[in-house]
Amino acid sequence: MPTKRAGKSTKGKAKERERRMTPNSEFEMPSFRLDGRVALITGGGRGLGLGMALALAHAGADIAIASRTADELDAAAGMIRALGRQALVVPTDVGDVAAVRAMIHRTAAHFGRLDVLVNAAGINYRRPIETFTEEDWDKLMAINLKGAFFACQEVRPIMKKQGGGKIVNIGSIVFEIVVPNVALYAISKGGMRQMTRALALEYAADRINVNAIAPGRFWTKMTDAFFSVPELYESAVSVIPLGRPGRPADLAGATVLLASEASDYITGQTIYIDGGWLINGGVKA
Repeated sequence: MPTKRAGKSTKGKAKERERRMTPNSEFEMPSFRLDGRVALITGGGRGLGLGMALALAHAGADIAIASRTADELDAAAGMIRALGRQALVVPTDVGDVAAVRAMIHRTAAHFGRLDVLVNAAGINYRRPIETFTEEDWDKLMAINLKGAFFACQEVRPIMKKQGGGKIVNIGSIVFEIVVPNVALYAISKGGMRQMTRALALEYAADRINVNAIAPGRFWTKMTDAFFSVPELYESAVSVIPLGRPGRPADLAGATVLLASEASDYITGQTIYIDGGWLINGGVKA
């Protein structure tokens, strides 16, 4: 057995040397297209998840979308199909590990492959620390962190068998900073940051890239109650150099990059999409 493994390793190294010696191979440009690929997006029925699903569909991928709300999933699937791509609706409670595992295998069985996993499902509670209950903790951690971890765990052997894959975790600007009244959310997203790095390290041998996108202040259905108040809107955007909250389409470029072969040498990284909030240091722009 050791001799056999060594032989495979030698052949692999020879193939890599051959690739490097190809004239101009170092200038061969990778593609951002996803034709023939399949992507699964949790939280894909609305908001940031739907925006990312549509971005991947525009790039040529067929799409599976998962969330708990069937009506939203059906409407989102219609938008994906209007782009000429296949869409699979997978109603799933990502806080339920058995349901998460079933979601992965249903997607792979339906399409015959699974190339991209986007963990975009998440919830947030905006309250002072002393008001949180054990039930709040368990629910938020299950949806924001546990479900994503077990989705990554379950998809690994599928991607490994295919020769590789891409995992994109949706984090938050609270990877880096903390704002008042979102303690549980910040804790869950801090865990996701380290999860992304840990999985990237272990999955690299299987040619599976694991990265994260960390949005700043985005106006979605989940944040509509906040941004709809003029005073809160003005306060929020006053620290954003680009002068506005983000919208789901603002994640499209990073999503396609991290899902495509253009990111084959990127792993364990986070791309912050925040309109310049972090570089501004919280000072009014």
